[in-house]
Amino acid sequence: MAATTHTVSNQVPPLVGYDVFAADRVLTEAVRRHVPPGLLAGVRGELGELGRAAGSAQAQEWGERANANPPVLRTHDRYGHRIDEVDFHPAWHRLLGHAVSAGLTGAWHRPAGHVRRAAGFLVWTQAEAGHGCPLSMTHAAVPALRTDPALAAEWEPLLTSSVYEQGLRPVAQKAGALLGMGMTEKQGGTDVRSNTTRARPLAAAGEYLLTGHKWFCSAPMSDGFLVLAQAPGGLTCFLLPRVLPDGTRNAFALQRLKDKLGNRSNASAEVEFDGTWARRVGEEGHGVRTIIEMVAATRLDCVLGSAALMRQAVAQAVHHCAYRSAFGGVLIEKPLMRNVLADLALESEAATVLAMRLAAAYDAGTDSERAFLRIAVPAAKYWVTKRCAPLVGEALECLGGNGYVEESGMPRLLREAPLNSIWEGSGNVQALDVLRALQREPMALNAFLQEVGRARGADHRLDRAIKDMLTELADLDGIEARARRLAERMALVLQGSLLVRWAPPEVADAFCASRLGGDWGAAFGTLPHSLDLASVVERARPDRQDEEG
Repeated sequence: MAATTHTVSNQVPPLVGYDVFAADRVLTEAVRRHVPPGLLAGVRGELGELGRAAGSAQAQEWGERANANPPVLRTHDRYGHRIDEVDFHPAWHRLLGHAVSAGLTGAWHRPAGHVRRAAGFLVWTQAEAGHGCPLSMTHAAVPALRTDPALAAEWEPLLTSSVYEQGLRPVAQKAGALLGMGMTEKQGGTDVRSNTTRARPLAAAGEYLLTGHKWFCSAPMSDGFLVLAQAPGGLTCFLLPRVLPDGTRNAFALQRLKDKLGNRSNASAEVEFDGTWARRVGEEGHGVRTIIEMVAATRLDCVLGSAALMRQAVAQAVHHCAYRSAFGGVLIEKPLMRNVLADLALESEAATVLAMRLAAAYDAGTDSERAFLRIAVPAAKYWVTKRCAPLVGEALECLGGNGYVEESGMPRLLREAPLNSIWEGSGNVQALDVLRALQREPMALNAFLQEVGRARGADHRLDRAIKDMLTELADLDGIEARARRLAERMALVLQGSLLVRWAPPEVADAFCASRLGGDWGAAFGTLPHSLDLASVVERARPDRQDEEG
């Protein structure tokens, strides 16, 4: 019997069937800014194709199914043989396969490769975030492997391949491979120098047997892992394949999968090594030095991942308010809601602009840009990832009760939001890493100051913030206890500098007035009412595509 009690009205159409890339003015401008003109048309074409896929109903369904059907651990087969496999829903493989084919693990060999890959990662993560973990680790493993030319020659073509081949086989039989990372242990967590996993050298040069464990090992069905273990010469990096060259399984016992707050589509496992064969990467005792560039690259992906979650949350909130009416008008036109949306849009834009600037520094590859990354990456990772959870929570509230319902997709974004602040070193680790760069690498601070100094004189609030930051840097008393405050200040000054140089005046004005000038409350939606908030919100609308998109 048909329901006749009421007519459904004032419901917002789903945000689907749109180009995630072209609808993001901030990202399209960043690509135009950082990609050489001769490459721009082709890059925009590939990102537009990926953007349309990310905004499609099919990709959204894949994301929903991959999270509704989390991975399942199978330790033994039906006969009792140990197999240590994880079954993923087909949607996971479709998401991962599309990402690999789009080049999201292939930045290192293409011109403007890091900007192209960063933009694609930011776009595709908005379809589903969990499968970004193996993408990120595979991409980031390349510089670590390059410390051993023989290993790099064998593995790098597979890691940067655009072919995704699921299933465990010797990598020599595959056209593409994924690589993970295992550093964390039960007793030490972030303090990897306290690792207890032991590596015993074999007769063959560079070969070892590992005994020990890893407390967090994400994407355990990857083809191999970079891990740290104590060799006779100290903490050392190793490449551990899941399948040995002769086709037999390496000793890699999956004890259980973590029951996580978010990131449900991705498997994070506890693993035990018992005579597990591995090859040394780099010199004995240089494990942290060998793997540190991988860590830095994955930290940038944390910034990108958070920027993607923020952008998707803002897009959903602005879209909802553009169609939903209350109290006699459309929500987006209500002054107080407009203030909330503008504040969220500012945070999202600042995150995207900063993330893409870091990717461009990777492409530049100069000594100055490498020095800039040394201090800018941990500062950005500290601040942007911390801003993600409160932003997503506020964006969810813009949808009201509808946003609290799983069908909206907002709860999944909210559960995912804290992850990047924890992964690859939580807030304290990042803040202390900023201090370490300041104390040990003078070139890093010089490069950072040169970058923010490019906007000096353009906004008095930014100038004052830079002066205050320099005063803070000159005071070493109790510096460790002030490390978070300092990292936050440096990140905000850097974001302000970039926005003053590259964003529309209304965006830069609002950012400097609130984040740098102090005319701001403790919650979103507390911007000065005299600003041009309508233009800031209009810029963030996902149904207003870039004119060149």
